[in-house]
Amino acid sequence: MESIEPILIKTHKAAAALRKAADNQIVKALEMLADAVEANTAAIIEANSLDVSKQDANASKTDRLRLNEQRIKNIADSIRQVSKLPNPTGRIIENRTLYNGLLLEKIAVPLGVVGAIFESRPNVTFDIATLCLRSMNGCLLKGSSEAENSNKIAVEIIKSVLKENNIDENCVTLLPSSRETVEQLYTATKYVDVLIPRGSESLIQSVRKNSLVPVIETGAGVCHIYIEKEADIDKAVNIVVNAKVSRPSVCNAVDSILVDSMAAPEFLKKLQPFFQKNAVEIFADEAAYKLLKNYSYLHRATSDDFAREFISLKCAIKVVKDIDEALEHIEQYSTKHSESIISENKDQCEHFLQEVDAAVVYANASTRFTDGEEFGLGAEIGISTQKLHARGPFALEKLVTEKWIIRGEGQVRE
Repeated sequence: MESIEPILIKTHKAAAALRKAADNQIVKALEMLADAVEANTAAIIEANSLDVSKQDANASKTDRLRLNEQRIKNIADSIRQVSKLPNPTGRIIENRTLYNGLLLEKIAVPLGVVGAIFESRPNVTFDIATLCLRSMNGCLLKGSSEAENSNKIAVEIIKSVLKENNIDENCVTLLPSSRETVEQLYTATKYVDVLIPRGSESLIQSVRKNSLVPVIETGAGVCHIYIEKEADIDKAVNIVVNAKVSRPSVCNAVDSILVDSMAAPEFLKKLQPFFQKNAVEIFADEAAYKLLKNYSYLHRATSDDFAREFISLKCAIKVVKDIDEALEHIEQYSTKHSESIISENKDQCEHFLQEVDAAVVYANASTRFTDGEEFGLGAEIGISTQKLHARGPFALEKLVTEKWIIRGEGQVRE
């Protein structure tokens, strides 16, 4: 197994140099990168097609892998949005004089070198590199073999722009896609400051269990929408269809629909044609199964189905007697990503918003809004479901840590 230590050393040194770069230099590089992405659309699609051609065309992960002109334009627009955001480093968090005359400052500084381990999403390559550059962090990108050609051309474009702007190209590094690379990253505490896994639950758990480098999780989503008995049914149907169908392969798509028994007959009747049109497979509990008995893509649910992140045109449906049962179900099965209630009863909405423990909780809105760009944060590295350091969209503002600076005039401690 070839050592990646020489690569890590180069990125570590480049990250130190990046911290000395002028802010306008980085902004200009990002603006040029956005233009370069659009200018290389045809080449990116050609490389991406090589990756897509090796995959099952109907698999949900293939949709995440696939790039087209619109998705590439969205990548470029996202880079421009990040370039316009203020540099999160150098901000003075606290400033005061101690009793003995020492001048104390706490400032925001870059994390250093961010290692990202992610699966077949080539847009993530651009997202992470852009966020790290804007926050003056070096980054090590370990993508999956499924996206190897897409990731290679992405990093080639990034490095070309960095060189043109006199920024050390080694501050953005694409690592070999082998499993052995990950094993070496786990122990690279001298060169890597934090590891961020983005992908399946099994990937996240593997990194968490094996890494000696500190880990920030971006969690899998088992997202719920609860249709309360006083819901506007047409509004509820529209929200649920959007949350399931608009892009089923992403982590903020709804996985389980909980519907109050009072609302279930009308809601499921109105939902059925929309799900039928999109061939959504439903895994239903006994009460929902009886109401949907003529539906074409119907299965009886097991308890495991309510714990599944489907990332496809599949969802679980359960009829509940009231909000308390809905809350109990969410507490049992939620991965604490995104949860929503649909109701015209403001008290019930507020009760839900306060009681549910998740990174993002909604009233009368689709879970699909859980996204750094939608929140005005620019691109995100992922959606964090843990409670330390970052929670929710893990974006530019969280790619920093703190540093204490003390200025004295000869003070000693008694």
